[in-house]
Amino acid sequence: MDDGTAPARVESVAVPGGVRPVRVPGALRRAPTIYDVAKLAQVSHQTVSRLLKGYEGIRPETRERVERALEELDYRPNLTARSLATSRSHRIGALTHEIEQVGPAKILQGASRGARDAGYLLDIVSFDPGNDADIQRALRIADSRDLAGIIAFGSTDRVLDAFSTAGFSVPWFIAGEDDDSVGEHELTRNGQGVAMLIDHLADLGHTRLLQIAGPGAWISARNRLFAFESATRARGLTEVGRSHGDWSPASGYRAALELPLDRGATAVVVANDQMALGAMRALAERGLSVPADMSVVGFDDIPEAPYFPAPLTTVSLDFDLQGRIAFGQILTLIDGSTAGGQRVDPRFAAELVVRSSTAAPRL
Repeated sequence: MDDGTAPARVESVAVPGGVRPVRVPGALRRAPTIYDVAKLAQVSHQTVSRLLKGYEGIRPETRERVERALEELDYRPNLTARSLATSRSHRIGALTHEIEQVGPAKILQGASRGARDAGYLLDIVSFDPGNDADIQRALRIADSRDLAGIIAFGSTDRVLDAFSTAGFSVPWFIAGEDDDSVGEHELTRNGQGVAMLIDHLADLGHTRLLQIAGPGAWISARNRLFAFESATRARGLTEVGRSHGDWSPASGYRAALELPLDRGATAVVVANDQMALGAMRALAERGLSVPADMSVVGFDDIPEAPYFPAPLTTVSLDFDLQGRIAFGQILTLIDGSTAGGQRVDPRFAAELVVRSSTAAPRL
């Protein structure tokens, strides 16, 4: 019976003292088709095609059989054939930057998963956010490809301004964050998260705080700073020192070395977890124990946060969901044949994660 796999062959390889036979796999199995899925699910290939196109009206038990067959066969749609048949591209452009940072990388992963689940491919175009020529080059590259739409992920004013004036020729939108200090609107997830951290420290009894803020060009960093100032005023707390970093552990280390430790501070609020890691190292070198002498909080809940020398109290954001929401937005624009785009700030709750890097201050 021909199952689509070439038979294995036997070859010999030299080993000390003689030769040893090994089995060499034959050709890889061909990719499954909708006819294979239909046969396994015991339905017509038209039914499989309707389900893949998102049509309603398929009986639940039939849908379940087809979905089980799709998973069992690891079916992947042939995007090239689909594009030829429908005269429609199934590739989405994703303009992004700083993908070595945790947040942007995880957001991009979420968008990629959303694209894959919908039968699309995500073409990633990255650029240097501090270089105007590089930004414009990335815009030209994205707009010159055969794309169904473009998602533009921006974290700084400079990048968002460039996106907003690009004039893309396909449906597009900007996934950006509102500035909490401008206009009247609900606090962003960054503002919500910092307010939770301040409430947590205040409830423990901390009244005098140090801060390591993020790079001012980033809207998220400004929002975390704005929320820190607003929340400390609301709780009657005092900021007794501040330094800045660039999101990296090294910058957090340098910033913590500069913080004044002679002003009665009992906690350090750090704008992200990676800088908090560097700050902990610097505090240890300055003779302070976390949390006995100084509580430390971060932001983002990176995978390493539970394994810091003192497991880090932080704020968790669902970056994967943010990426999926972004892809859902562009898909809605494409399906609605919308020629323009908009700036979208996905809304979802931040979550406080309390670990052992915070404790009540010593009396």
